[in-house]
Amino acid sequence: MAITGVMRAGYVQVRVTDMDASIVHYRDRIGLSVVGTGDDGRVYLKAYDEFDHHSVILRPADKPGLDFMGFKVRNDDDLTELTDKLYNHGVAVDHLEPGSQPALGRVVSFTIPAGHTIHLYCEMAIAERTPPTHNPDVWDSEPRGMRATRMDHCLLYGPNIAETVDLFIEVLGFELAEVVVAPDGSYIAPFLTCASKAHDVAFVHHDDPGIFHHVSFYLESWNDVAHAGDVMSRYDIPVDIGPTRHGITRGQTIYFWDPSGNRNEVFSGGYIYFPDNPQRTWDAEQLGKGVFYVDRRLNEAFLNVYT
Repeated sequence: MAITGVMRAGYVQVRVTDMDASIVHYRDRIGLSVVGTGDDGRVYLKAYDEFDHHSVILRPADKPGLDFMGFKVRNDDDLTELTDKLYNHGVAVDHLEPGSQPALGRVVSFTIPAGHTIHLYCEMAIAERTPPTHNPDVWDSEPRGMRATRMDHCLLYGPNIAETVDLFIEVLGFELAEVVVAPDGSYIAPFLTCASKAHDVAFVHHDDPGIFHHVSFYLESWNDVAHAGDVMSRYDIPVDIGPTRHGITRGQTIYFWDPSGNRNEVFSGGYIYFPDNPQRTWDAEQLGKGVFYVDRRLNEAFLNVYT
C-alpha cells in the first residue's frame, strides 16, 4: 500500500441550531446512523460503508457552521512526523488527549491560514456495526434515505488561499489535482487530494476566515443522486442546485441545506487521481462551466450563502 501520511478526510463537526430536526435530516434523510450522544449534547454519526466509529459530529449551538475537520493519518509515526513538520513550518499546534471524542485517540489540532481548525489523528476505534468483511454482502442493513456511503469532502472559504495550499502540499503531503486560476495565475479555487480521490478538501477565497461552504456525502451512482433528489422533494428539503454535473472533478451532484442552514452535498463519480497525473486547470472565465457543467453558470445562492 503506497498511501502514507494523511490518508483521507475522516470527520467533521458541524454546529446545528435544532438537534432533533438535524438528527432526522442526517439520519433518516441522508442515511447516516447515530452511534452515540455525549454528555455535552454532541451527536455522533457514521455512514453505512464506513468502518470508523464516526465521521460526522453534530454540536448544539446558537448558529450554524463548521467547528473543525479531521484527517486520518496512517500511523502514529506519521502523526509525529507531521507534527514536527507543522512546528518547522511555524504553525502553532495544540495536542488533544485521547478521548476528546468517543473512540478517538490523540489529536493534533491547528489553524490553517484560511482560518479553519484542522485535526490530524491516527486512532479511532472500529464501529460496533461495520461493512461486512467475511463473505461480505454489499451492506449489513439496508441503506435508507439518500443512501450515503461515506463523508467525502468539504469546501471551505477563507483568506490566504495560497498560503493554505502551500501548507497542505509542503507540510501535509497533499496534491493539487485541479485548480481554477485568475488571469494573474493566482488561485481562485484549488482542489486538493491526499490519495486517489478527485479531492478531499477544496478552498475558495473569502475575506472572512473560517467560512464553511459545504460537507459532501458520497453516493454509489448517478442513479443514487437522482434518488436523493426524490428524497429531497418528498420531504421538502431546501435545494440549492441539481441534480447536475461538475466539470471540475466530473462528479454528479445536488446541493441542499440542513435544517440549521448548513449546506450539504451528495456527490457521485469523479475521476481517480494518481500523483503522476498532470494538473487540471480552469480559467476564471470558465468557472461557471467548471462548477456546473450543464448550466455553465453559477447561481447566486452557491456563491453567497454559507455558514
